[in-house]
Amino acid sequence: MRAVLALTVACVVLVACSAASGASASSTSLRIAFWEDGTATKPDAVWTLRCRPAGGTLSRPARACQKLAAGGSSLFAPISPKVVCTEIYGGPQRARVTGLLDGRRIWATFSRSNGCHIARWARVSPWLLPPGGIT
Repeated sequence: MRAVLALTVACVVLVACSAASGASASSTSLRIAFWEDGTATKPDAVWTLRCRPAGGTLSRPARACQKLAAGGSSLFAPISPKVVCTEIYGGPQRARVTGLLDGRRIWATFSRSNGCHIARWARVSPWLLPPGGIT
């Protein structure tokens, strides 16, 4: 029984250590899709971003990587359904960001449909998403 317990503890420690070392070497690789009118099935533009080293098709990837490092995954957190938002229309634009952020999966959609969504868009604009607005 003690041998099984010792083996189990050793496995847990090994998994924890490998996860910690994986986190330090984790990567950021994102795909940003943008719809100008918000209705098309195919995005109007698609950009990529990689960090460590900074690269991809997004303009100014080094700046975007710095902002992502400072803001982390909270930049992509969804809006709580309990939040009251102003009913201000900010434009038809939509965007989707998918990929890895510091080794963690990201799948976030952005719109400008009300005040909360406009503020969320503004947190990642203009360094990740275009400014947006009614055109």
